[in-house]
Amino acid sequence: MRMHRTVILLLTVSLGMTLLSCQKPYHEETERYFFVAANITLPYWQEAQAGFQDAARGMAVKVEFVGPTSYSPEEELAAFRQAVAAQPSGILVSPAQAELFNKEIDAAVQAGIPVICVDSDAPESKRILFIGTDNVNAGIQSGRRMGEILRGQGQIVVITVPGQLNLEERLRGVEEVFKQYPGIKIMKTIDDKGDPRIANDEIAKMLEAKTKIDGILCLEASGGPGAAEALHRLDMDGKIPIVAMDKNPDTLDWIERGSIAATVAQKSYTMAFYGLRLLDDLHHNIVHEFKDWKTAPVSPLPTAIDTGTAVIDQSNLPAFQAAAAERRQPL
Repeated sequence: MRMHRTVILLLTVSLGMTLLSCQKPYHEETERYFFVAANITLPYWQEAQAGFQDAARGMAVKVEFVGPTSYSPEEELAAFRQAVAAQPSGILVSPAQAELFNKEIDAAVQAGIPVICVDSDAPESKRILFIGTDNVNAGIQSGRRMGEILRGQGQIVVITVPGQLNLEERLRGVEEVFKQYPGIKIMKTIDDKGDPRIANDEIAKMLEAKTKIDGILCLEASGGPGAAEALHRLDMDGKIPIVAMDKNPDTLDWIERGSIAATVAQKSYTMAFYGLRLLDDLHHNIVHEFKDWKTAPVSPLPTAIDTGTAVIDQSNLPAFQAAAAERRQPL
């Protein structure tokens, strides 16, 4: 009797597995997604790549992370065009210069390829949504921390990449805060083109020329380490406060050494992780408000998702260093 029950149970399990194996898998073997970034060698974008790949593993889909190895909007645009030509299931892109990408994004969406902007937006395009930092608020946080450090008085240098929408929004936030600190003036803006060596050289030149600098405010990830290295070479560690952007390993190291006072950290891993999931939702038309996202009068997804920021200084640095070390461990 017991053997009879066991046989029935095994047959039932076998039948269930057979039925499951006959079901069409949720993700097709041809499903492939692209992430196009502005400079894939930067730790900021490598963190985004980790989020993109982790999400892909969880969904069992193919992904490619592409873009130039130095700051080049034109090369990034070429990489985007190549991604579109591959006819993928969706594309995440961080457009270095929105006006360059508008028509190309529109063409991709018109061809039925969902496009989501990550970190940097192209709001005049037909991209589906933006996921990233509220950059005006990030600028407000940066400006507020610098204002507190300088106690409302001083001449500062801003390091940024002019013309990049997300960075222009951060500058707008900084300027908004500085209206409350009329004693703080932006004396110079440095375009470091996303290269810490340029930030290093430009700050060093100013210091060697005996230019009075009371603070250095960085609106993109490379400026902080570049400026900190310049101060270190001139034996001026910690003598001029630096408020950096993002949490790449070099920035965290300089905070530990006292050369960078604080940094406003974004969540590039989170942007990429959930960006891929949202693309996948679009591809499979998961949100059923309309029959199909391609024919919907408005996007069925949110217009924008703010992934938030965190201010890191020596008080909370160990937790972020531990998280960064864990991400570097092989899976």
